[in-house]
Amino acid sequence: MTAYDRRERERAERHQLIVRTARDLAEDEGWEAVTVRKLAALIEYSQPVLYSHFANRDAIVAAVALEGFEELAGELREAPRNAEGPVEAFTAVVGAYAAFAAAHPALYDAMFTHATGLPFGRPGAPEQLKEAFTALAGPVGEVSGRHDPETFTELVWTALHGLVTLTRSGRLRPDLAEDRLDLLITLMLAGERV
Repeated sequence: MTAYDRRERERAERHQLIVRTARDLAEDEGWEAVTVRKLAALIEYSQPVLYSHFANRDAIVAAVALEGFEELAGELREAPRNAEGPVEAFTAVVGAYAAFAAAHPALYDAMFTHATGLPFGRPGAPEQLKEAFTALAGPVGEVSGRHDPETFTELVWTALHGLVTLTRSGRLRPDLAEDRLDLLITLMLAGERV
C-alpha cells in the first residue's frame, strides 16, 4: 500500500466518522445539536479538518441523507420479497416506509425535511435517491392501474410522508396510527380503478 493509498483510506474513514457521529448525535439530541464545533470536539479533530471534508453543516446533513436513502432503498427492496402478489407487495412496501421513518426519526428528517440541496426528481439526482424511488416505484407501479406509475408513486409517497410527519409531530391521534395506514393503503388501492 502506498502512502497515497493510506492517506485516501484514512480520509474516507474520517469522512465516514463525521457522518456517523452527526447521525448519532442527531438521533440522540436532535439536529439542532449538530454543529461543526460539537462534531469536531466529539471526533477529536479540528474544525478545519471537518471543513476539509464538508463545506458546511448542510453538506454533512446531505451526506447523512444519502446514507439514509441507501438504507431506505434496501428496506423497500426487501419488504415485498415474500409477497404473494402486487397488493401484498404494495402493502409491504408502504409498511416498510412507515416503519423506517418511525425507527429513524432524525435520519428521516435529514432525508426529507432539512435543506440539503439534493436534486430530487432531476437528471442530476444522486444514485441513492434514484434507487430509493425505484424501490418504492416498483411495487407501487404494479397497482397504479390506468394511472401513470411514476405519478401514482409520487402521490403515494406524498401521502405517506404527510402521514409519517403528522404522526411523528404528535398532530394525529397516536392510537389510530395503524388504522390510518391501513385506510391509506385501502384508498390507494381503490384509486387504481378510478
